Amino acid sequence: MKTAISLPDDLFESADELAERLGVSRSELYAEAVAEYLAKHRNEDVTARLNEVYADEASGVDPALRSAQARSLGPSEW
Repeated sequence: MKTAISLPDDLFESADELAERLGVSRSELYAEAVAEYLAKHRNEDVTARLNEVYADEASGVDPALRSAQARSLGPSEW
């Protein structure tokens, strides 16, 4: 799909230089940038939802399990 957008001159020039340096078209650069931006925000949404779900849940390890894990490792030298 074709679209027209407005960018500040300095941003346009920087993007043009980067596209040339990477050997990709301006369209490819912008498409990749938008895809990364969308993925970042999708991940933030997932994190926010998980934080809501687990906000009221205890996140500690049961003391009996912690003790059993420690015993199973035995002594170690550092």
